[in-house]
Amino acid sequence: MTSVPPAKFFVNRGIVSSRTDLSNLLRPLLKQTVTYRFLRGRELVAHGTGWVERIVMDQPEVSTYFTPLAICLNIDSFEHLEFETRPDQLIVYTLVQGDERVIIEFAPIEGAGPSPFAPRQLEFDTSGFVQMELLGLERDEA
Repeated sequence: MTSVPPAKFFVNRGIVSSRTDLSNLLRPLLKQTVTYRFLRGRELVAHGTGWVERIVMDQPEVSTYFTPLAICLNIDSFEHLEFETRPDQLIVYTLVQGDERVIIEFAPIEGAGPSPFAPRQLEFDTSGFVQMELLGLERDEA
């Protein structure tokens, strides 16, 4: 009697090698600004910030590339993905191929103060408006 092994189970961190798992984990990066660091062994080769334009699979003619203007991730370019959740609940992605690693994180929001995406009270400036009251036509009861 053979039994099918159960699916793997991850909570906040893990190492995945399944192409489907890589695709699902990387999907939130699509159309996001991220920072990246490219390491060969322990040496930092390149780093920057870019926009994730595409995530592809089953397209061997498409390269993985990182530029400040656009990033394209081909899942088939990597052996596995290591991920972990930071204290601020964002994920750090480490794509691995041999002794090369690309570490990807969501780019911090620039500027001082709270995040522009944080909930806040809706504000409406009424100082430039005049309130007018329109009265209906009254019938003459005479």
